[in-house]
Amino acid sequence: MSTAIRPRTAVAPLTTDDAELLVSAARAAAEAAGATVSVTVLDAGGHLLAFRRDDRAVLISGETSTRKAFTSLQLNAPTADLVDAVRPDGPFHTLPTALDRPLLFIAGGLPVRREGRTIGAVGVGGAAPDEDHGFAAAALAELAAHDGDGAPAA
Repeated sequence: MSTAIRPRTAVAPLTTDDAELLVSAARAAAEAAGATVSVTVLDAGGHLLAFRRDDRAVLISGETSTRKAFTSLQLNAPTADLVDAVRPDGPFHTLPTALDRPLLFIAGGLPVRREGRTIGAVGVGGAAPDEDHGFAAAALAELAAHDGDGAPAA
């Protein structure tokens, strides 16, 4: 029995080109649905890589897209999967107010994964939550196709 530690292989980080691809793909999906949105892409450290607000999108969509991306990144989960956890009877009902960082538990935020590792997050705001989620998922599918693995990144 060996106690040797296996080295972890490096995973390519989310690049600004990747971020622009995510923004473009989410916006294209929104435009096809007749929606105007904001899209935020964060790297693995929570730093802004790309942001775009359609000039016809409601102003708050910029804030909601960023908070959705941040929440998804910090909890490594789609924000759509976290909604029930913060309801008054949910296990994390105090989480939205417990931290000094802006979390938002509304569908539209998805972690971006490459080779099984989280490398960032994308958030979409401005349409109905389920639509925002779909636009973010379309962006991940486009990145996965671009990466060449054909599988969605989330």
